[in-house]
Amino acid sequence: MIIKRLLCLSIIFFYASVKGFSQGIEIEKTAEGINFISEGQVLLTYRTAMTEVPEGIAPEFGKSGFIHPLNSPSGQELTRIQPPDHYHHYGIWGPWTRTTVEGREVDFWNLGDGQGRVDFDALISQKEHAEYAEIVVRQNHVDLLAPKGAQVAIEEDLGIKVWNKNENWYLVDYTTSISTPLSSTVVLDAYRYGGGIGFRARADWGTDNSFILTSEGKDRKTADGSFAKWVMVYGESDAPAGQSGILFLSHKENRAHPEPLRVWPEDFYDGKENVFVEFCPIRHESWEILPNKKNTLKYRLVVFDGKMSGEEAEQFWNEFTSF
Repeated sequence: MIIKRLLCLSIIFFYASVKGFSQGIEIEKTAEGINFISEGQVLLTYRTAMTEVPEGIAPEFGKSGFIHPLNSPSGQELTRIQPPDHYHHYGIWGPWTRTTVEGREVDFWNLGDGQGRVDFDALISQKEHAEYAEIVVRQNHVDLLAPKGAQVAIEEDLGIKVWNKNENWYLVDYTTSISTPLSSTVVLDAYRYGGGIGFRARADWGTDNSFILTSEGKDRKTADGSFAKWVMVYGESDAPAGQSGILFLSHKENRAHPEPLRVWPEDFYDGKENVFVEFCPIRHESWEILPNKKNTLKYRLVVFDGKMSGEEAEQFWNEFTSF
C-alpha cells in the first residue's frame, strides 16, 4: 500500500512530510516545453512548442498546450500522444468539443475537422517554492470559422503545480480558468467529450492489464457516464512494484460535482491500447460562459507506483478538498 501511515496525518503534517522526502522541484524551459524536474528526473513536461505530426498525417493535427510525458515516481511514462486511432489525443489535455460561438457550432477537440483548436499562447508566471513548483500559462481556444478570420473564443489560464516527490507518489494540481473575450455568451454544449481533464494512457495498457476504479465503486464496465469524486487508472508497468497509475481528483467546488465521466469501454479496439478517461463537466448539461466572467475547475493528480486502495484514494480526496 502507498504510505498508508502518512494518509492518516493532518494536512499540515502531510505537506511538511512531502517536503522532507525530496529535494525541491526545479523548472526547466526548453525549446519543446517546460519541464518539472525532481533530483534530475523529469516528472512531467508541459508542451509549449507545436508538436508536428507523423509524415502523411494532416498538419492540422499538430498541437501545443498539453502535458506529455507524465512520468511515475520511478520514471514510468504514463501518457501517450498522437495514437493512430485518434491523432488529436494529447496526453493530458482538455479542449471543449461541441460549442456554440456567435450562433456557430465550433469543435475545439477534433482538430482534423478544422473548426477550432487550442494551443499555448504565453507563460504568465512561474514559481519555485521549497515544497512545489508551479506555472500559469495562457491557452487560447481559437474559432477558425469566424466570418472575419480566426478569433479567440475562449481564453484559458491553466495552472500546473507539482509538489515534491516522495518514493512512491507525488501530487500535481491542475487548475483551469476559462472565460470568453467576446461580447456574446459562448455555450459549451452537452456532449460525451469535452473540457475538464482528459487522459490518454500509455500504448501498452489495454483491457487485460489495466484497471479503473471510481469513488462510487464503478469499474471499466460501468464507469462511463457515471458521476465520481475521483477516478483511479492504473496498470502493469516496469516499476519495481510492477504497477503504476494516476488518481484523478475532482474538487467539490467544480461544476457538476461529483463530475460525469467519459470512459472508453473494454471492447474498444479489441481491448488493445484503449485506455481513455475524462472528467467531463458538460457530459449531461450545457454550460454558458458569460462575457468576461471566469469559470474555474480544480483537479489534482496523485501519480504513483505500486498499489492504492479505495480507502487511500478517498483520503487523498478529503485532503484535497479540505481547503
